[in-house]
Amino acid sequence: MERMTRQREAVLGALSDAARPLSPAEILAAAQGGVPSLGLSTVYRNIRALVEEGMLSAVELPGQPDRYEVVAVPGTVVHRHYFQCLSCDRVFPLEGCPGHLDEITPPGFVVEQHELTLRGRCAACAKAAGKRAAPAARAGAARRAEG
Repeated sequence: MERMTRQREAVLGALSDAARPLSPAEILAAAQGGVPSLGLSTVYRNIRALVEEGMLSAVELPGQPDRYEVVAVPGTVVHRHYFQCLSCDRVFPLEGCPGHLDEITPPGFVVEQHELTLRGRCAACAKAAGKRAAPAARAGAARRAEG
């Protein structure tokens, strides 16, 4: 185990504070609040070491670069599912697992693992989209009322 440096503490702190998987660029932006001189290569070096030590895990999404999250119990693998916002590209962990995969698995097949990623708009982006749509919707309703 490597020693806990200010940079490593900043990387772990950024991930802990976010409570969601972050990309290396997101980690850098958040961690620079505590260590302004922190660079992207140092973030990558710390991510690699923390993954090897079992303190971080990579979140792999199809067609996306890995994001990272803190492992609750170092060295354990936790089965997680995620929600990816199509507007802001942030990723959020989901609680629970849908289960009952045997009901949708073809006869004779055996599921050994699965991944689930929901995609849509996070609460903040959905709210912002609603605010942008509201004036346009009112204008459309006014035009229909005039016609």
